[in-house]
This record gives sequence, structure tokens and C-alpha cells, in this order.
Amino acid sequence: MKRRNSSSIPEIPMLPRRKRSLSEEERALWESVAKQVKPLRKRHRTVTPSAAAPEAEAGVAAKPVASPKAMPSPKIIPPSRPEPPPLAPIGRRERSQLSRGRKEIDARLDLHGMTQIRAHRVLLTFLQRAHSDGLTFVLVITGKGKVGGSEAERGVLRRQVPQWLSLPEFRSLVVGFEEAHIGHGGEGALYVRVRRVR
Repeated sequence: MKRRNSSSIPEIPMLPRRKRSLSEEERALWESVAKQVKPLRKRHRTVTPSAAAPEAEAGVAAKPVASPKAMPSPKIIPPSRPEPPPLAPIGRRERSQLSRGRKEIDARLDLHGMTQIRAHRVLLTFLQRAHSDGLTFVLVITGKGKVGGSEAERGVLRRQVPQWLSLPEFRSLVVGFEEAHIGHGGEGALYVRVRRVR
């Protein structure tokens, strides 16, 4: 018997498959099945442009896709500045050295007769300069206020200056403060310890 030559078998060329679009019945069936399917995990399905293309080709009006619930946008929190350190009282030893003149008062500021706005501005500028110059102790004279008149009118700066020194803008310049010795003005003046430049 003669063997057949394997090369004599005719080859059938593979024809490319033609894409067919879904009929209306098939599309309706698919949509009803898709509605009954529950996802394993909760994920919001997004429609890709390629999935929307066959619908447009078939001439069927695309149904609007329900967008997932809008997630609230996260609040942008600006980076917070580090809080200036709290005030610390001047030590008893240093206070007594200041009152006896053993420790030098590096600078003095007299706020007598100034309005609150002007006094605040002048005090801030004075302490900024003292801080940059590397001074340690300064004397701030507020005055005791008028002897006569109502309590509200008397000693406004005497009451305000300690409050200002407690504000963050001043705490970055000041370590602490104490009422001055009678020789330096007593209750009408303050010893202020200036923060060192880092």
C-alpha cells in the first residue's frame, strides 16, 4: 500500500468571525438577568466608552446610568502652625536680682498716655526688636492709671498688657512676665523675659 503524502491534504482557510449586535429580545433578556444579579462586593459599576459604543451602533437610546452616591469631599485641613509654648513665671531668684540691680534690665518701654491700638503696636515692635537683638530682660511701664474716675477708665493698659502678652503672637517672643519691684514702678510696670532666638 502506498502511503498518502500528508502535504496533499488541502488546508481550509480560517475566516474571521463577524461581530453581531444583540437583537431587542436578547438585549431585554440580558438587562432583566443583569438586574437580578447581586455583586459579591459592593462596587459601583462604571460605564466605559467601549461598552456604550454597541448601543450607539444599534441605534438604541442609551439609558442614563445612575451615578453612585456622591462621596463627600474630604475637608482640607491647612497645616497648623506649631502652638507657641506656654508662659512661665520669672523665677524668684531672678526677680530679686532684677529688683536689687544685680541683673541688668536690657531695655525699657514706657506706654504712658498711648491709646490701646498704638500701645499694642509699639509693644509688639519693641518685643520683636528685643527678641532679634538677643535681649533677656526688659521693663514695660504701663502706668497705674488715673486715681479718680470709674474702674473701667482706670489703668486700661495695666489690665490689657498682661492679656496681650498671653496671646500667641507675643508668646513666641516672651518666656514670661511678673509685676515689677516698687523701685521699677511696682504694679504699674512689668518685668518681661524675652525668648531667645533659636
